[in-house]
Amino acid sequence: MKALLGEYACTALFRQRAPLEFADVRPPSAGFKRVVRDLEFDVAELAITTFLMAKAAGKPYRLLPAVVLARMQHPRLVCDSERPVAPRGLEGKRVAVRSYSVTTGMWIRGILEEDHGVDHRRITWVTFEEAHVAEFRDPPNVERAPAGSKPEAMLLAGEVDAAVLGDAPVTDPRIVPVIPDAQGAARDWRARKGAIQINHMVAVKPQVDAAPLMRLLHESFAAAGNPEMNPIGLEANRRNLEVAIDTVHRQQLIPRRYEVDELFA
Repeated sequence: MKALLGEYACTALFRQRAPLEFADVRPPSAGFKRVVRDLEFDVAELAITTFLMAKAAGKPYRLLPAVVLARMQHPRLVCDSERPVAPRGLEGKRVAVRSYSVTTGMWIRGILEEDHGVDHRRITWVTFEEAHVAEFRDPPNVERAPAGSKPEAMLLAGEVDAAVLGDAPVTDPRIVPVIPDAQGAARDWRARKGAIQINHMVAVKPQVDAAPLMRLLHESFAAAGNPEMNPIGLEANRRNLEVAIDTVHRQQLIPRRYEVDELFA
């Protein structure tokens, strides 16, 4: 069986014991199109938004209740400190994001809508690539950046008013969070919602026997020692998934709100 799993999912223990052929794709997100378009992998780390959109498009994957990557996204919405902008001031502005359907962008739009009263449909989202799921079409308030452009460079050049940045650490001191006290706002969101903001989970094809994989993931997660942000098990993730499903649906990335149990069928 062929697998696309990053270091968050597989410790050395997992790689040694799982009967899988591991693809050398770094970061794993670089292979997500191969998962949901080419159906290349039997077991795959997958962004939760991509998984839900793939399910809506009829792709043959089911979820395993294992969060391999999660983070609170509030600090990921940034601006140039020399041209500061408040969250409510983003309406009518341009915001760079890798792809409209990227999971970090999904969470940021939800935060802006719920906590700051921002209509994300009144923001122009400047993107750099298409959605992982080929069947999805970007809404009309999305435009593509010129080829070769980079979000940070466009931000500092004043070509966009804010940007949603992903995994890479921000090193330029001019780039600061848009949301005031982003860490405090993230703690407040988590307390109110009773959830974390999932990025990646594990998906498998229907014919894959999930039981031995779940046992190995339990052992791998225990060795990693971060249960707070890597919860494993259906009930441990039910509320996290409810919030994710609701946020994805409200943004019309999927046609209906799935029940959590449907994702594992």
